[in-house]
Amino acid sequence: MCLAVPAKILSIQGEDLMRVGKVSFSGVVKEVNLAYLPEAEIGDYAIIHAGVAISIVDPAEAEQTLLDLQQI
Repeated sequence: MCLAVPAKILSIQGEDLMRVGKVSFSGVVKEVNLAYLPEAEIGDYAIIHAGVAISIVDPAEAEQTLLDLQQI
């Protein structure tokens, strides 16, 4: 089973395939690959799977998902 979790993009560096960003999972900051989301901007929420951002998500949905995960 795989789990993809929303995270807020805090910073972005690099271009194209070398594009990476620091993201926050409710305060836990990790570096992830942003190569598949050239449209991603600082402040966006993205779904992260195995260290790779795979889609942009609605901020309200992302925050609700993070809240639900904290309650588990």
